[in-house]
Amino acid sequence: MENKTERPFKYGKDDIEIISKRKLFNGFFQMTEYRFRHRLFEGSWSNEITREVFERGHAGVVLPYDPKTENVVLIEQIRLPAIETSETPWLLEAVAGMIEPNESPEEVIRRESVEEAGLVIERAEKALSYLSSPGGTTERMHVYIGEVDSKKAKGIHGLSTENEDIRVHVVSRDQAYQWVNDGTIDNAATVIAIQWLQLNYQKLHEKWMKVF
Repeated sequence: MENKTERPFKYGKDDIEIISKRKLFNGFFQMTEYRFRHRLFEGSWSNEITREVFERGHAGVVLPYDPKTENVVLIEQIRLPAIETSETPWLLEAVAGMIEPNESPEEVIRRESVEEAGLVIERAEKALSYLSSPGGTTERMHVYIGEVDSKKAKGIHGLSTENEDIRVHVVSRDQAYQWVNDGTIDNAATVIAIQWLQLNYQKLHEKWMKVF
């Protein structure tokens, strides 16, 4: 008999009443005010709630990986908000970019890999997608592992029109995972991508290295 996994959620979108939706700010990013109420777990309805939601779009993320050498490619660039909580605002990251209208997440990661790391992605494996901070923003991140030739990864990259100054690092998969464990890498998308790879690299090798 087939085992079916039941979804754990009691309610869905029909159990929310949007009373109003108002744009508070419309610039490079957007801010929207929602007034709503929702069904409570005991069956009745909540009081009216007001929330401001940060609208920054959605993003594609790729961790470039060379299955032949088991090296990953990371990029280093400045992230000013990190100055408030980190020892340095220069962070080690996976390659990432915002999804433009009519663009797929995979198209984004292939474009950004060339722009940010000078690398062409061969095969791309979709790892997962997740909500970056669902209490305050609609942003969803689409995470991939991208097959690359790590011997071609070097130098400084980025678009001058976007004031990007991006340095490439090539390290072993184990080293990248150690940096996650010791907190050297502490930004969510990169942590998630490296952890996914560490859990799934053997299956990925079987898929990518299989000889037909």
